[in-house]
Amino acid sequence: MVKRVITGAHYGLKDWLAQRVTAVIMAAYTLMFVVALLMVREIDFFVWKGIFSQGWIRMATFLFTISVLIHAWVGMRDIWMDYIKPTGLRLLLQVVTILWLVGCGGWAMQIIWRL
Repeated sequence: MVKRVITGAHYGLKDWLAQRVTAVIMAAYTLMFVVALLMVREIDFFVWKGIFSQGWIRMATFLFTISVLIHAWVGMRDIWMDYIKPTGLRLLLQVVTILWLVGCGGWAMQIIWRL
């Protein structure tokens, strides 16, 4: 009889696609942001604030932030599932990772919408 070990895997295509889509979003945002910065002669606080005062930049930055968080979660979850064998420790690391990413997301949103 074969003993089946349940690891919580079988995410497959959904997570593969999430990694690729979020990577494309992050690359496009980075390219757009570099172009926007190259168009500015001097960068000081007021220029920076002016860039982020535009609604479409804030929305693009919001989308970028969400993409980073999803990308990081899928990657870290896979690392924990592949390399941490004790189930309790793996669960603890996954919960800590979720809490850390949610905290980082909340902090990023506070920074973006406060400008």
